[in-house]
Amino acid sequence: MIPFSELGLQESLLKAIEDLGFETPSEVQEKAIPLLLADHIDLVALAQTGTGKTAAFGFPLIQRIDPSSRTTQGLILSPTRELCLQITKEIQAYSKYERGLNTVAIYGGASIQDQARQIQRGAQIVVATPGRMKDMISRGMVDISKIDYCILDEADEMLNMGFFEDIKDILSNTPKEKATWLFSATMPKEVAIIAKKFMNSPQEITVGTKNSGATTVQHEYYVAGGRDRYPVLKRLADTNPNIFSVIFCRTKRDTQKVAENLIEDGYNAGALHGDLSQNQRDLVMNAFRKKQIQMLVATDVAARGIDVDDITHVINYQLPDEIETYNHRSGRTGRAGKSGTSMVIITRSEMRKIKAIENKIQKKFIAKPIPTGMEICETQLYHLVNKIKDTEVNADVENYLPAINEMLEGIDKDTLVQKIVSVEFGRFFNYYNKAKDLNSNDRDRGERPERGERRDSGDSRDRGASKNYGGDGSTRYFINIGEKDGYDWMSLKTF
Repeated sequence: MIPFSELGLQESLLKAIEDLGFETPSEVQEKAIPLLLADHIDLVALAQTGTGKTAAFGFPLIQRIDPSSRTTQGLILSPTRELCLQITKEIQAYSKYERGLNTVAIYGGASIQDQARQIQRGAQIVVATPGRMKDMISRGMVDISKIDYCILDEADEMLNMGFFEDIKDILSNTPKEKATWLFSATMPKEVAIIAKKFMNSPQEITVGTKNSGATTVQHEYYVAGGRDRYPVLKRLADTNPNIFSVIFCRTKRDTQKVAENLIEDGYNAGALHGDLSQNQRDLVMNAFRKKQIQMLVATDVAARGIDVDDITHVINYQLPDEIETYNHRSGRTGRAGKSGTSMVIITRSEMRKIKAIENKIQKKFIAKPIPTGMEICETQLYHLVNKIKDTEVNADVENYLPAINEMLEGIDKDTLVQKIVSVEFGRFFNYYNKAKDLNSNDRDRGERPERGERRDSGDSRDRGASKNYGGDGSTRYFINIGEKDGYDWMSLKTF
Protein backbone atom coordinates (compact mmCIF):
# COMPACT_ATOMS: atom_id res chain seq x y z
CA MET A 1 0.00 0.00 0.00
CA ILE A 2 1.37 3.40 -1.00
CA PRO A 3 1.85 6.19 1.59
CA PHE A 4 -0.24 9.38 1.76
CA SER A 5 2.74 11.34 0.42
CA GLU A 6 2.32 9.65 -2.99
CA LEU A 7 -1.38 10.49 -3.41
CA GLY A 8 -0.79 14.08 -4.54
CA LEU A 9 -1.76 15.81 -1.29
CA GLN A 10 -0.21 19.18 -0.43
CA GLU A 11 2.26 19.56 2.42
CA SER A 12 -0.19 21.18 4.87
CA LEU A 13 -2.54 18.22 4.58
CA LEU A 14 0.30 15.73 4.99
CA LYS A 15 1.28 17.54 8.18
CA ALA A 16 -2.30 17.25 9.50
CA ILE A 17 -2.31 13.56 8.56
CA GLU A 18 0.88 13.06 10.55
CA ASP A 19 -0.63 14.85 13.56
CA LEU A 20 -3.69 12.60 13.37
CA GLY A 21 -1.50 9.50 13.40
CA PHE A 22 -2.70 8.12 10.06
CA GLU A 23 -0.02 5.78 8.69
CA THR A 24 -1.23 4.46 5.35
CA PRO A 25 -4.39 5.21 3.35
CA SER A 26 -7.31 2.81 3.36
CA GLU A 27 -8.37 1.23 0.07
CA VAL A 28 -11.12 3.76 -0.62
CA GLN A 29 -8.72 6.63 0.16
CA GLU A 30 -6.01 5.19 -2.08
CA LYS A 31 -8.49 4.88 -4.96
CA ALA A 32 -10.49 8.10 -4.51
CA ILE A 33 -7.96 10.78 -3.52
CA PRO A 34 -5.76 10.71 -6.69
CA LEU A 35 -8.87 10.66 -8.91
CA LEU A 36 -10.49 13.64 -7.18
CA LEU A 37 -7.27 15.64 -7.17
CA ALA A 38 -6.42 14.94 -10.81
CA ASP A 39 -9.54 16.26 -12.49
CA HIS A 40 -12.93 17.96 -12.00
CA ILE A 41 -15.00 14.77 -12.17
CA ASP A 42 -18.17 13.21 -10.78
CA LEU A 43 -17.53 10.13 -8.68
CA VAL A 44 -19.58 7.26 -7.24
CA ALA A 45 -17.66 5.46 -4.48
CA LEU A 46 -19.12 2.29 -2.97
CA ALA A 47 -17.51 1.26 0.31
CA GLN A 48 -18.66 -0.03 3.68
CA THR A 49 -19.03 2.22 6.71
CA GLY A 50 -15.84 2.51 8.72
CA THR A 51 -13.49 2.34 5.72
CA GLY A 52 -12.33 5.97 5.90
CA LYS A 53 -14.72 7.61 3.43
CA THR A 54 -14.67 11.03 5.17
CA ALA A 55 -10.92 11.36 4.57
CA ALA A 56 -11.37 10.01 1.03
CA PHE A 57 -13.46 13.04 0.05
CA GLY A 58 -12.31 15.43 2.80
CA PHE A 59 -8.65 15.76 1.82
CA PRO A 60 -9.31 16.39 -1.90
CA LEU A 61 -12.11 18.83 -1.08
CA ILE A 62 -9.91 20.88 1.25
CA GLN A 63 -7.08 20.98 -1.30
CA ARG A 64 -9.43 22.21 -4.03
CA ILE A 65 -11.11 24.93 -1.90
CA ASP A 66 -9.94 28.54 -2.24
CA PRO A 67 -9.57 29.86 1.36
CA SER A 68 -9.15 33.46 0.15
CA SER A 69 -12.77 33.52 -1.05
CA ARG A 70 -15.55 33.60 1.56
CA THR A 71 -18.06 32.10 -0.88
CA THR A 72 -19.51 28.67 -0.05
CA GLN A 73 -17.67 26.32 -2.41
CA GLY A 74 -18.35 22.87 -0.99
CA LEU A 75 -21.55 21.27 0.33
CA ILE A 76 -21.54 17.95 2.19
CA LEU A 77 -24.93 16.32 2.86
CA SER A 78 -25.19 13.64 5.57
CA PRO A 79 -28.20 11.74 6.96
CA THR A 80 -28.14 12.65 10.66
CA ARG A 81 -27.13 15.40 13.04
CA GLU A 82 -24.59 13.10 14.71
CA LEU A 83 -22.85 12.28 11.45
CA CYS A 84 -23.04 15.92 10.34
CA LEU A 85 -21.17 17.01 13.47
CA GLN A 86 -18.70 14.13 13.16
CA ILE A 87 -17.83 15.06 9.55
CA THR A 88 -17.48 18.73 10.52
CA LYS A 89 -15.01 17.88 13.30
CA GLU A 90 -12.99 15.69 10.97
CA ILE A 91 -12.86 18.30 8.19
CA GLN A 92 -11.74 20.89 10.76
CA ALA A 93 -9.01 18.52 11.96
CA TYR A 94 -7.85 17.84 8.40
CA SER A 95 -7.74 21.57 7.58
CA LYS A 96 -6.01 22.75 10.76
CA TYR A 97 -3.10 24.21 8.76
CA GLU A 98 -5.29 25.85 6.08
CA ARG A 99 -5.50 29.54 6.97
CA GLY A 100 -8.88 31.17 6.45
CA LEU A 101 -10.78 27.95 5.70
CA ASN A 102 -14.01 27.66 7.67
CA THR A 103 -16.34 24.66 7.94
CA VAL A 104 -19.85 25.10 9.37
CA ALA A 105 -22.36 22.42 10.45
CA ILE A 106 -26.04 22.95 9.58
CA TYR A 107 -28.55 20.66 11.31
CA GLY A 108 -31.93 20.62 13.03
CA GLY A 109 -32.36 21.01 16.77
CA ALA A 110 -30.13 24.11 16.97
CA SER A 111 -30.75 27.81 16.31
CA ILE A 112 -31.24 28.37 12.59
CA GLN A 113 -30.39 32.07 13.05
CA ASP A 114 -27.02 31.27 14.63
CA GLN A 115 -26.21 28.87 11.81
CA ALA A 116 -27.16 31.48 9.20
CA ARG A 117 -24.85 34.02 10.87
CA GLN A 118 -21.96 31.53 10.79
CA ILE A 119 -22.42 31.09 7.04
CA GLN A 120 -22.66 34.85 6.47
CA ARG A 121 -19.32 35.32 8.23
CA GLY A 122 -17.78 33.10 5.57
CA ALA A 123 -17.99 29.33 5.29
CA GLN A 124 -16.24 27.75 2.34
CA ILE A 125 -17.49 24.28 3.35
CA VAL A 126 -20.98 23.59 4.69
CA VAL A 127 -21.87 20.21 6.19
CA ALA A 128 -25.63 19.78 6.46
CA THR A 129 -28.54 17.44 7.04
CA PRO A 130 -31.03 17.54 4.12
CA GLY A 131 -34.01 18.81 6.12
CA ARG A 132 -32.25 21.82 7.65
CA MET A 133 -30.46 22.66 4.39
CA LYS A 134 -33.73 22.69 2.44
CA ASP A 135 -35.31 24.91 5.10
CA MET A 136 -32.43 27.42 4.96
CA ILE A 137 -32.52 27.50 1.17
CA SER A 138 -36.27 28.26 1.19
CA ARG A 139 -35.67 31.10 3.68
CA GLY A 140 -32.83 32.55 1.63
CA MET A 141 -30.34 31.99 4.46
CA VAL A 142 -27.78 30.11 2.40
CA ASP A 143 -26.64 30.39 -1.20
CA ILE A 144 -25.37 27.22 -2.86
CA SER A 145 -25.83 28.45 -6.43
CA LYS A 146 -22.07 28.88 -6.91
CA ILE A 147 -20.68 25.80 -5.19
CA ASP A 148 -17.97 23.83 -7.00
CA TYR A 149 -18.37 20.57 -5.10
CA CYS A 150 -21.30 18.62 -3.67
CA ILE A 151 -20.70 15.47 -1.61
CA LEU A 152 -23.47 13.03 -0.72
CA ASP A 153 -22.16 10.98 2.20
CA GLU A 154 -23.99 7.77 3.23
CA ALA A 155 -26.27 8.41 0.25
CA ASP A 156 -28.19 5.15 0.63
CA GLU A 157 -28.98 5.91 4.27
CA MET A 158 -30.25 9.39 3.42
CA LEU A 159 -32.57 7.94 0.81
CA ASN A 160 -33.69 5.11 3.10
CA MET A 161 -34.67 7.77 5.63
CA GLY A 162 -36.99 9.43 3.12
CA PHE A 163 -34.80 12.34 1.99
CA PHE A 164 -35.13 11.57 -1.74
CA GLU A 165 -37.29 14.62 -2.56
CA ASP A 166 -35.26 16.90 -0.26
CA ILE A 167 -32.00 15.89 -1.96
CA LYS A 168 -33.51 16.46 -5.41
CA ASP A 169 -34.70 19.93 -4.33
CA ILE A 170 -31.30 20.81 -2.86
CA LEU A 171 -29.36 19.61 -5.91
CA SER A 172 -31.67 21.57 -8.21
CA ASN A 173 -30.35 24.74 -6.50
CA THR A 174 -26.74 23.91 -7.36
CA PRO A 175 -24.90 24.70 -10.63
CA LYS A 176 -24.77 21.99 -13.30
CA GLU A 177 -21.03 22.39 -13.77
CA LYS A 178 -20.20 21.44 -10.16
CA ALA A 179 -18.47 18.16 -9.33
CA THR A 180 -20.65 15.68 -7.43
CA TRP A 181 -19.07 12.99 -5.28
CA LEU A 182 -21.45 10.29 -4.05
CA PHE A 183 -20.27 7.94 -1.29
CA SER A 184 -22.46 5.00 -0.31
CA ALA A 185 -22.26 1.55 1.25
CA THR A 186 -24.86 0.07 -1.12
CA MET A 187 -26.35 1.01 -4.48
CA PRO A 188 -30.16 0.75 -4.28
CA LYS A 189 -32.25 2.06 -7.18
CA GLU A 190 -32.85 5.46 -5.51
CA VAL A 191 -29.10 6.12 -5.38
CA ALA A 192 -28.80 5.10 -9.03
CA ILE A 193 -31.61 7.56 -9.91
CA ILE A 194 -29.79 10.42 -8.16
CA ALA A 195 -26.54 9.49 -9.94
CA LYS A 196 -28.25 9.39 -13.35
CA LYS A 197 -30.22 12.62 -12.90
CA PHE A 198 -27.63 14.87 -11.25
CA MET A 199 -24.23 13.46 -12.24
CA ASN A 200 -22.34 13.69 -15.51
CA SER A 201 -20.75 10.38 -16.60
CA PRO A 202 -19.48 9.61 -13.09
CA GLN A 203 -16.46 7.43 -12.58
CA GLU A 204 -17.06 4.56 -10.16
CA ILE A 205 -14.83 2.91 -7.59
CA THR A 206 -15.82 -0.07 -5.47
CA VAL A 207 -14.10 -1.32 -2.35
CA GLY A 208 -14.89 -5.01 -1.99
CA THR A 209 -18.01 -6.17 -3.82
CA LYS A 210 -21.15 -4.11 -4.37
CA ASN A 211 -23.55 -4.39 -1.42
CA SER A 212 -21.22 -6.87 0.28
CA GLY A 213 -20.56 -6.95 4.00
CA ALA A 214 -17.28 -5.87 5.55
CA THR A 215 -14.56 -8.52 5.62
CA THR A 216 -13.69 -7.63 9.23
CA VAL A 217 -17.13 -8.65 10.56
CA GLN A 218 -18.11 -12.17 11.61
CA HIS A 219 -21.82 -12.94 11.30
CA GLU A 220 -23.53 -15.26 13.80
CA TYR A 221 -27.12 -16.27 14.48
CA TYR A 222 -28.84 -17.75 17.53
CA VAL A 223 -32.18 -19.53 17.20
CA ALA A 224 -34.52 -18.79 20.11
CA GLY A 225 -38.17 -19.03 21.07
CA GLY A 226 -40.18 -15.90 20.32
CA ARG A 227 -40.50 -15.17 24.06
CA ASP A 228 -36.82 -15.67 24.76
CA ARG A 229 -35.21 -12.78 22.90
CA TYR A 230 -34.47 -10.80 26.03
CA PRO A 231 -33.02 -13.72 28.07
CA VAL A 232 -30.87 -14.63 25.04
CA LEU A 233 -29.69 -11.03 24.77
CA LYS A 234 -28.59 -11.13 28.41
CA ARG A 235 -26.71 -14.37 27.85
CA LEU A 236 -24.88 -12.97 24.82
CA ALA A 237 -23.85 -9.95 26.89
CA ASP A 238 -22.74 -12.09 29.84
CA THR A 239 -20.71 -14.36 27.54
CA ASN A 240 -18.78 -11.29 26.35
CA PRO A 241 -17.78 -9.42 29.52
CA ASN A 242 -15.93 -6.66 27.61
CA ILE A 243 -18.79 -6.06 25.21
CA PHE A 244 -19.19 -2.56 23.74
CA SER A 245 -22.20 -2.88 21.50
CA VAL A 246 -25.15 -1.46 19.62
CA ILE A 247 -28.38 -3.46 19.94
CA PHE A 248 -30.90 -2.87 17.16
CA CYS A 249 -34.67 -3.07 17.64
CA ARG A 250 -37.41 -2.47 15.10
CA THR A 251 -39.55 -0.05 17.09
CA LYS A 252 -39.06 2.84 19.48
CA ARG A 253 -41.21 1.04 22.05
CA ASP A 254 -39.06 -2.11 21.99
CA THR A 255 -35.90 -0.01 22.08
CA GLN A 256 -36.97 1.80 25.23
CA LYS A 257 -38.27 -1.37 26.90
CA VAL A 258 -35.11 -3.41 26.24
CA ALA A 259 -32.89 -0.57 27.48
CA GLU A 260 -34.97 -0.17 30.66
CA ASN A 261 -34.80 -3.92 31.34
CA LEU A 262 -31.03 -3.98 30.85
CA ILE A 263 -30.53 -1.04 33.20
CA GLU A 264 -32.82 -2.65 35.77
CA ASP A 265 -30.79 -5.86 35.51
CA GLY A 266 -27.55 -4.03 36.24
CA TYR A 267 -26.09 -3.43 32.77
CA ASN A 268 -24.61 -0.11 31.61
CA ALA A 269 -27.20 0.51 28.90
CA GLY A 270 -28.95 3.41 27.20
CA ALA A 271 -31.67 3.98 24.60
CA LEU A 272 -31.45 5.99 21.37
CA HIS A 273 -34.65 6.58 19.41
CA GLY A 274 -36.76 9.27 17.80
CA ASP A 275 -38.89 10.06 20.85
CA LEU A 276 -35.86 11.46 22.70
CA SER A 277 -35.15 15.18 22.56
CA GLN A 278 -31.98 16.31 20.82
CA ASN A 279 -30.41 17.09 24.19
CA GLN A 280 -31.23 13.60 25.47
CA ARG A 281 -29.74 12.03 22.33
CA ASP A 282 -26.58 14.09 22.77
CA LEU A 283 -26.21 12.97 26.38
CA VAL A 284 -26.66 9.29 25.44
CA MET A 285 -24.18 9.50 22.55
CA ASN A 286 -21.57 11.31 24.63
CA ALA A 287 -21.89 8.66 27.35
CA PHE A 288 -21.56 5.92 24.72
CA ARG A 289 -18.46 7.46 23.14
CA LYS A 290 -16.87 7.69 26.60
CA LYS A 291 -17.87 4.03 27.19
CA GLN A 292 -19.95 4.97 30.20
CA ILE A 293 -22.64 3.06 28.30
CA GLN A 294 -21.59 -0.41 27.17
CA MET A 295 -24.82 -1.42 25.44
CA LEU A 296 -26.60 1.15 23.30
CA VAL A 297 -30.12 0.03 22.30
CA ALA A 298 -31.23 1.87 19.18
CA THR A 299 -33.64 2.04 16.27
CA ASP A 300 -32.18 2.04 12.77
CA VAL A 301 -33.03 5.68 12.12
CA ALA A 302 -31.57 6.94 15.41
CA ALA A 303 -28.39 4.88 15.02
CA ARG A 304 -27.53 6.21 11.59
CA GLY A 305 -24.46 8.37 11.83
CA ILE A 306 -23.00 6.61 14.87
CA ASP A 307 -19.29 6.80 14.13
CA VAL A 308 -17.46 4.94 16.91
CA ASP A 309 -14.51 2.76 15.94
CA ASP A 310 -14.30 0.46 18.97
CA ILE A 311 -17.73 -1.22 18.84
CA THR A 312 -17.09 -4.92 19.43
CA HIS A 313 -20.57 -6.31 18.71
CA VAL A 314 -23.73 -5.45 16.85
CA ILE A 315 -26.70 -7.42 18.16
CA ASN A 316 -29.83 -7.68 16.03
CA TYR A 317 -32.52 -8.10 18.67
CA GLN A 318 -34.90 -8.28 15.73
CA LEU A 319 -34.02 -8.49 12.05
CA PRO A 320 -34.90 -5.49 9.89
CA ASP A 321 -37.34 -5.82 7.00
CA GLU A 322 -34.76 -4.74 4.41
CA ILE A 323 -31.50 -6.60 3.83
CA GLU A 324 -29.65 -3.34 3.07
CA THR A 325 -30.53 -2.19 6.58
CA TYR A 326 -28.83 -5.28 8.03
CA ASN A 327 -25.72 -4.38 6.06
CA HIS A 328 -25.69 -0.92 7.63
CA ARG A 329 -26.25 -2.36 11.10
CA SER A 330 -23.35 -4.80 10.84
CA GLY A 331 -21.15 -2.00 9.46
CA ARG A 332 -21.19 -0.32 12.89
CA THR A 333 -18.59 -2.86 14.05
CA GLY A 334 -15.37 -4.04 12.41
CA ARG A 335 -14.39 -0.45 11.61
CA ALA A 336 -10.97 1.08 10.95
CA GLY A 337 -9.42 -2.33 10.30
CA LYS A 338 -10.58 -3.82 13.60
CA SER A 339 -12.58 -7.04 13.84
CA GLY A 340 -16.16 -7.21 15.06
CA THR A 341 -19.12 -9.54 15.41
CA SER A 342 -22.69 -9.14 14.20
CA MET A 343 -25.12 -11.34 16.14
CA VAL A 344 -28.70 -12.10 15.14
CA ILE A 345 -31.40 -13.45 17.47
CA ILE A 346 -34.02 -15.21 15.33
CA THR A 347 -36.91 -17.63 15.64
CA ARG A 348 -37.08 -20.83 13.60
CA SER A 349 -39.64 -19.27 11.27
CA GLU A 350 -37.07 -16.60 10.33
CA MET A 351 -34.36 -19.04 9.26
CA ARG A 352 -34.95 -18.40 5.56
CA LYS A 353 -34.07 -14.74 6.07
CA ILE A 354 -30.51 -15.69 7.02
CA LYS A 355 -29.95 -17.35 3.64
CA ALA A 356 -31.32 -14.31 1.81
CA ILE A 357 -28.97 -12.01 3.74
CA GLU A 358 -26.02 -14.33 3.04
CA ASN A 359 -26.74 -14.15 -0.68
CA LYS A 360 -26.95 -10.37 -0.59
CA ILE A 361 -23.90 -9.54 1.52
CA GLN A 362 -21.89 -12.52 0.21
CA LYS A 363 -20.89 -13.57 3.70
CA LYS A 364 -21.71 -16.79 5.54
CA PHE A 365 -23.41 -16.84 8.95
CA ILE A 366 -22.21 -19.16 11.68
CA ALA A 367 -24.98 -20.97 13.56
CA LYS A 368 -24.17 -20.68 17.27
CA PRO A 369 -25.86 -22.38 20.24
CA ILE A 370 -27.25 -20.07 22.91
CA PRO A 371 -24.76 -20.14 25.82
CA THR A 372 -25.83 -22.26 28.77
CA GLY A 373 -25.82 -20.95 32.32
CA MET A 374 -22.73 -22.93 33.28
CA GLU A 375 -20.81 -21.77 30.20
CA ILE A 376 -21.52 -18.18 31.19
CA CYS A 377 -20.40 -18.83 34.76
CA GLU A 378 -17.14 -20.31 33.49
CA THR A 379 -16.53 -17.35 31.16
CA GLN A 380 -17.22 -14.85 33.94
CA LEU A 381 -14.99 -16.75 36.36
CA TYR A 382 -11.96 -16.63 34.08
CA HIS A 383 -12.69 -13.02 33.19
CA LEU A 384 -12.69 -12.12 36.87
CA VAL A 385 -9.42 -13.97 37.50
CA ASN A 386 -7.73 -12.23 34.56
CA LYS A 387 -9.07 -8.89 35.74
CA ILE A 388 -7.57 -9.47 39.21
CA LYS A 389 -4.29 -10.64 37.67
CA ASP A 390 -3.98 -7.60 35.38
CA THR A 391 -4.99 -5.01 38.00
CA GLU A 392 -2.16 -2.69 38.99
CA VAL A 393 -1.65 -2.48 42.74
CA ASN A 394 -2.59 0.87 44.22
CA ALA A 395 0.25 2.02 46.47
CA ASP A 396 -2.21 3.61 48.89
CA VAL A 397 -3.42 0.14 49.84
CA GLU A 398 -0.16 -0.33 51.81
CA ASN A 399 -1.48 1.85 54.63
CA TYR A 400 -4.40 -0.53 55.19
CA LEU A 401 -2.56 -3.83 54.85
CA PRO A 402 -1.75 -4.33 58.57
CA ALA A 403 -5.42 -4.03 59.53
CA ILE A 404 -6.51 -6.16 56.56
CA ASN A 405 -3.98 -8.90 57.38
CA GLU A 406 -5.24 -8.93 60.95
CA MET A 407 -8.83 -9.32 59.77
CA LEU A 408 -7.86 -12.19 57.44
CA GLU A 409 -5.66 -13.98 59.97
CA GLY A 410 -6.22 -17.73 59.98
CA ILE A 411 -7.46 -17.91 56.38
CA ASP A 412 -5.11 -19.90 54.12
CA LYS A 413 -4.25 -18.80 50.58
CA ASP A 414 -6.58 -21.23 48.76
CA THR A 415 -9.54 -20.30 50.91
CA LEU A 416 -8.78 -16.60 50.49
CA VAL A 417 -8.67 -16.94 46.69
CA GLN A 418 -11.96 -18.84 46.75
CA LYS A 419 -13.62 -16.15 48.85
CA ILE A 420 -12.34 -13.28 46.67
CA VAL A 421 -13.50 -14.97 43.46
CA SER A 422 -16.84 -15.98 44.99
CA VAL A 423 -17.71 -12.36 45.84
CA GLU A 424 -18.25 -11.61 42.13
CA PHE A 425 -18.69 -15.10 40.69
CA GLY A 426 -21.49 -15.93 43.11
CA ARG A 427 -23.78 -13.38 41.48
CA PHE A 428 -23.69 -15.16 38.12
CA PHE A 429 -23.72 -18.64 39.65
CA ASN A 430 -26.81 -17.93 41.72
CA TYR A 431 -28.63 -16.57 38.68
CA TYR A 432 -27.61 -19.25 36.16
CA ASN A 433 -27.20 -22.31 38.42
CA LYS A 434 -30.63 -23.69 37.56
CA ALA A 435 -31.25 -21.73 34.39
CA LYS A 436 -32.89 -23.60 31.52
CA ASP A 437 -31.28 -24.38 28.19
CA LEU A 438 -32.78 -21.77 25.85
CA ASN A 439 -31.84 -23.89 22.82
CA SER A 440 -34.75 -26.20 23.72
CA ASN A 441 -37.84 -26.23 21.49
CA ASP A 442 -40.00 -26.47 24.60
CA ARG A 443 -39.67 -22.73 25.05
CA ASP A 444 -41.64 -22.24 21.84
CA ARG A 445 -44.63 -24.09 23.26
CA GLY A 446 -45.83 -21.45 25.64
CA GLU A 447 -43.48 -21.58 28.64
CA ARG A 448 -43.57 -18.39 30.66
CA PRO A 449 -40.81 -15.93 29.61
CA GLU A 450 -38.27 -14.36 31.95
CA ARG A 451 -39.07 -10.98 33.44
CA GLY A 452 -39.35 -8.05 31.12
CA GLU A 453 -39.97 -10.01 27.93
CA ARG A 454 -43.21 -10.19 25.99
CA ARG A 455 -44.03 -12.22 22.92
CA ASP A 456 -42.21 -10.48 20.12
CA SER A 457 -44.55 -8.74 17.74
CA GLY A 458 -42.05 -9.26 14.94
CA ASP A 459 -42.87 -12.98 14.80
CA SER A 460 -46.41 -12.35 13.62
CA ARG A 461 -45.05 -10.23 10.78
CA ASP A 462 -42.80 -12.94 9.35
CA ARG A 463 -45.29 -13.97 6.70
CA GLY A 464 -45.70 -10.42 5.45
CA ALA A 465 -42.00 -9.69 5.60
CA SER A 466 -40.97 -12.82 3.69
CA LYS A 467 -41.24 -11.06 0.35
CA ASN A 468 -38.16 -9.07 1.32
CA TYR A 469 -36.12 -12.17 2.05
CA GLY A 470 -36.47 -14.51 -0.86
CA GLY A 471 -39.89 -15.19 -2.28
CA ASP A 472 -38.34 -18.20 -4.04
CA GLY A 473 -41.61 -20.09 -4.39
CA SER A 474 -40.58 -22.75 -1.89
CA THR A 475 -43.23 -24.62 0.12
CA ARG A 476 -43.23 -24.83 3.92
CA TYR A 477 -44.04 -28.16 5.57
CA PHE A 478 -44.89 -28.73 9.22
CA ILE A 479 -43.74 -32.01 10.78
CA ASN A 480 -45.09 -33.08 14.16
CA ILE A 481 -41.79 -34.41 15.53
CA GLY A 482 -38.97 -32.64 17.31
CA GLU A 483 -36.41 -32.77 20.08
CA LYS A 484 -38.40 -35.18 22.24
CA ASP A 485 -38.27 -37.62 19.31
CA GLY A 486 -34.50 -37.27 19.01
CA TYR A 487 -34.47 -34.71 16.19
CA ASP A 488 -33.37 -31.11 15.94
CA TRP A 489 -33.53 -28.57 13.11
CA MET A 490 -30.22 -29.53 11.52
CA SER A 491 -30.84 -33.30 11.58
CA LEU A 492 -34.33 -32.87 10.05
CA LYS A 493 -32.83 -30.64 7.38
CA THR A 494 -30.60 -33.47 6.12
CA PHE A 495 -33.57 -35.60 5.03
